[in-house]
Amino acid sequence: MDAVEEVKSRLAIEDVIGEYVQLKRAGRNYKGLSPFGAEKTPSFIVSPEKQIWHDFSSGRGGDMFSFVMEMEGLDFKSALEHLARKAGVDLEQFQTGRRADFGKVKERLHEAHELATKFYQAQFKQNQTALDYIFKQRKFTKDVALAFRIGYSPNNGTALLDFLKKKGFTEAELVKSGLVTKRYRTANDMFRGRIQIPLMNAQGRVIGFTARLLEDAPNAPKYLNTPQTLLYDKGRHVYGLHLAKDSIRRCGYVVVVEGNLDVIASHQAGIAQVVATAGTAMTEMHLKALNRFTGDIRLAFDQDRAGLTAAERAIPIAGKVGVNLSMITVPEGKDPDELVKKDPALWRSVIEDQQYAVDWLMDRYAAELDLSTAMGKRKFSDVVLRVVRQLPDQVEQEHYIGEIAKSVGVSRQALEQKMNSSEAVQRVSLKKGKATPRTLDPALIDRKKTQDQFMSLVLMQPPLRHYLKPITYDMLMNEQAHQLLRFLQDNPLFNGDSKEAEALSDVADYVKILGLQFDELYRRHELLELRNEAARLQEKLIKQYVQAKKQPITEALAHAEGDELKRLLQQVKDLDNLLGKF
Repeated sequence: MDAVEEVKSRLAIEDVIGEYVQLKRAGRNYKGLSPFGAEKTPSFIVSPEKQIWHDFSSGRGGDMFSFVMEMEGLDFKSALEHLARKAGVDLEQFQTGRRADFGKVKERLHEAHELATKFYQAQFKQNQTALDYIFKQRKFTKDVALAFRIGYSPNNGTALLDFLKKKGFTEAELVKSGLVTKRYRTANDMFRGRIQIPLMNAQGRVIGFTARLLEDAPNAPKYLNTPQTLLYDKGRHVYGLHLAKDSIRRCGYVVVVEGNLDVIASHQAGIAQVVATAGTAMTEMHLKALNRFTGDIRLAFDQDRAGLTAAERAIPIAGKVGVNLSMITVPEGKDPDELVKKDPALWRSVIEDQQYAVDWLMDRYAAELDLSTAMGKRKFSDVVLRVVRQLPDQVEQEHYIGEIAKSVGVSRQALEQKMNSSEAVQRVSLKKGKATPRTLDPALIDRKKTQDQFMSLVLMQPPLRHYLKPITYDMLMNEQAHQLLRFLQDNPLFNGDSKEAEALSDVADYVKILGLQFDELYRRHELLELRNEAARLQEKLIKQYVQAKKQPITEALAHAEGDELKRLLQQVKDLDNLLGKF
């Protein structure tokens, strides 16, 4: 994976563009007003699925990099650096000469983590305090401790560092892995005197650790996590997924808890469709990872302010990803681990008594606030409307506006006015591009629109390829269109076959934009209508080409004489003959 793909994998294009353009869900895509002109009807489309954008008003489009280049007036390198900082990607690892070694570096870090896990497991077997904590206090079984590969990090400072150095790892490699920390030129183990809980990816490979302090120490955090590394990103990692995914598929839902030890306790009780994130911060990447296995996601966070805030943030993200998010109310003062120890049936009954997240949020705030007062009504409507405004489904929005109106005893009109005024404030807060986006000749914009609409039809509909016959390279305006024309001429029966499509890798974004245009403009049309449209666009494309070619010739005719005059007149005649065929 190169730097561009790494950045794209960590950032959602709709989030990047959403900082500049107010976007609203429209089916699978998002729509907004063009940032390149003063339009009143949304014609700017963003496709999360294809990771591209297209502005129908100006004919521009591309990926997140091209958008930032347009809005910030940056070259590609600067746009890459800008988005890499936002994504937390270290570009040094992708520098020329290192790129080919990137996969080897990651594999090397995997090997270090695997050896560290085995080292911690061996140390665990030899430390009676650690054994007592896991087996007597936590009451985990030997089998579950082995399944989750629980270990212990000795408290002497460099035990793991010394062990891995003997295995051939350098100090620099181990610092990069997050297993070792270096301060004032002295390297030490990152984890010391702690229960080690390996963090594994969906394939079961160790990518980091959560370490729980075993004995109290002044000023030491109870839990310590691996920092962000080439392998571990807390915004993407779902703990326990490698052991939970089969149960998730079988049950049809997943439960997300706060603590890794809660996951282990639940699995030991036979309730294996349970995973955890790093704290309560649910990200889009977390939900997308879970959505590969189920769209029914249930959060079992602590019933405190942090859990409430986490739910507020997660609801709009769930709508964006397209999952059904519900909340599990854990009895006050309890956590999943305590319920499992008392009676696994209690935990199972709590899981099955889930409540849709927006309803849960409204109930919680209704209980917390005095809705008989103006202040309570204002706070309640502030919070819930902020969440409802971000729901992608209009019907759902309408429903909850009505429910909020009932709860606070005000009219729907008052709430709608409040929500609209909040949206206006949001629009004002959008980023403004630092550079004035370039303006194009309206004739060139229209010609490019015609070209791209025509190419979208012949790309997506093989029965229309015969309309390409009179089209030549010089009738098209850019190299991407030239390459696609050449490809379709060489592969007239192409229907999306992946092997043939490899030849289009250089123009992949252009092909995606054409696919997006087809979806927006033509998806619901019958083939006969598409034939008529292809014929119309073909004729228009050729007329626009002839007009563009004739303009400089006409200007030159005013000063031409002799052979030059004859040559120019013949060119005009040839163009008129071309036009006369249509």
